[in-house]
Amino acid sequence: MLSHSSVDRSVYLAERVAAVRRTTLAMLEGLSAEDCMLQSMPEASPIKWHLGHVSWFFETFVLEPFQVDYRAFHPRFREIFNSYYVGVGSRHPRAERGLLSRPPLSEVMAYQESVSTRLLELLQNGRVDDSCLDLIELGVHHEQQHQELIVTDLKHHFWHNPLLPVWRDCPDEASTTLAPLKFLFYESGQVELGHAGAAFAFDNERPRHRVWIEPFELACRPVSNGEYLAFIKDAGYERAELWLSDGWDARGREGWQAPLYWWQEEGQWLCFGATGAKPVRLSEPVCHLSYYEADAYARWAGARLPTEQEWELAANRYAQSRDGDNCGQDFAEQNRFHPMAMNAQAGFFLGGVWEWTQSAYLPYPGFRIADGAVGEYNGKFMVNQMVLRGGSCATPQSHIRNSYRNFFGPGSRWQFSGLRLARS
Repeated sequence: MLSHSSVDRSVYLAERVAAVRRTTLAMLEGLSAEDCMLQSMPEASPIKWHLGHVSWFFETFVLEPFQVDYRAFHPRFREIFNSYYVGVGSRHPRAERGLLSRPPLSEVMAYQESVSTRLLELLQNGRVDDSCLDLIELGVHHEQQHQELIVTDLKHHFWHNPLLPVWRDCPDEASTTLAPLKFLFYESGQVELGHAGAAFAFDNERPRHRVWIEPFELACRPVSNGEYLAFIKDAGYERAELWLSDGWDARGREGWQAPLYWWQEEGQWLCFGATGAKPVRLSEPVCHLSYYEADAYARWAGARLPTEQEWELAANRYAQSRDGDNCGQDFAEQNRFHPMAMNAQAGFFLGGVWEWTQSAYLPYPGFRIADGAVGEYNGKFMVNQMVLRGGSCATPQSHIRNSYRNFFGPGSRWQFSGLRLARS
């Protein structure tokens, strides 16, 4: 017999499934079927594929094992919308997702509607156990991850169009004056880090564990566009002594001279975003940097990148001082998918730009990969990646938390990735 807590959780998750799916569908506003098929690089998937994949996740890991008399919407969708789950079966090559003109967008939309309907029916029947509910909750947060990828991938797709298309039309912000950067001091000591409590977290945020942290200082806010422009003007991209060897090679090979989506026109720096081409605003946090660029800037500034342990400790202290308010941005409310200008005060920890840390993406002490194909979610990527913290303007606000560990290769630039300085 199911407990009352399972029934209550089913009701809650039914509401979450419906709300998150509404947000996903709202993100398609203003996009054509052609827009949804673009693939500008292997790392960025077509919007149509993202829509199919989030439905595939629920169908494969929830409906197939838990729904009575389960029938697949389309047997070949199991292959074309599989991402990296080797245990599930064959996969369509990632770099060739943009070649999938079939199924058409209309059929993918019918697929997501069918999966959503069956998923809600499963929850409303009230006969699902905790193992099923755990997978549904994981699927909800998985879909929110792909909402963020829809933003970042579409931006990269549109960047390759000479028309520099506008996706969202939002009014310009009033200009702000940014206070000088200040560093906050944190004493040494042993602290507990990692996700605590029964609320949702990805497996890579656990288990909670003790670490010793030496004294350090952390900047009160991320580095701004204006501060990064000073690095560019000081020939930061031409000075090998500032760069890691791999980064220096990547800079030369890729022709980096500024953050991704920046260019100069008649002496003015411009940047591209969801609202089209705009002048670079000095008080916004700099973003679309690789780890290599963030590390080079930190060295130029006489500082370094924080470890993820330092970052989480400081973020927890900040949240406590603000009575739980992390000053994040909700992309569903802002509808602009671009970092907001920082004000004259201390700045925010969550929801502006992802912040590179100097920490490699590795398992916490005691981490265990879950059994079955769903265990491939995070653990198999714990090599050749660097950790980012904090969430961005494209991250759903209900999806952000201080223990969240994002990770990308050090050369990645298409995410809203910036930096915050630390000093020993």
